[in-house]
Amino acid sequence: MAKQKRQSTPGDMVRSMAILMIPLVLITIFFTRNTGDAPVEPVDWQPVLTSAREEAPYPVLAPTNLPEGWVPTRVTWEAEKKGAEANRWMLGWLDPQQTYFAVEQSDAAPGPFIDRVGREPRAEGTSQVGGQEWERQVSEDGRTRTLVQRTEKVTTIVAADAPYEALEAFAGTLSDS
Repeated sequence: MAKQKRQSTPGDMVRSMAILMIPLVLITIFFTRNTGDAPVEPVDWQPVLTSAREEAPYPVLAPTNLPEGWVPTRVTWEAEKKGAEANRWMLGWLDPQQTYFAVEQSDAAPGPFIDRVGREPRAEGTSQVGGQEWERQVSEDGRTRTLVQRTEKVTTIVAADAPYEALEAFAGTLSDS
C-alpha cells in the first residue's frame, strides 16, 4: 500500500520561514552591529612629505601652523619615476569637528584629476588666498567644495565637505617649505 502524502498547512509554511529567517537575522545582526566610534589613528606624514619634496618636479604643499586638534589621517606620494601614471601628492586631515580636509597635487592632465577629486564639480567663482586666486568648485550633489589652482607644473586642489571660508583658511596654511 502506498503512503499518502500529507497536505501542507499554513503552520508548515510558518515553521519553514522561521527556519530560514533565524539564520538571516543572526547574520544581519552580526555584520551590522555598531562597534562604536573607532579612534582615529594619526599617520606620520613628515617622512612621506620629505620624499615627495625631494622627488616632485613641482613645489609640494603641506599645512603649517594648523590649530590644535587637527589630526593627519592620510598621506600618499606616487612618483612617476617609480611607475605611477603621474606624480601625485595627497595629505588628509580631520579638523576638531571631524570634517575631512585634503590637499591633493598632481602634474597629470588637470581635467580628469579635478573631476575625480572634486566629484564632477561645477565652477562657482573664485577665492583669494594669500594673494593668489583659486577657482571655487562644488560637486554635483552640492556636498563637497574644492579650491583649485592650476599652474604650468601642477594642479593643486583643497577639498572638504565644508564652506568655502573653511577651505580658504586651510589653504592659507599651505606652504612649500
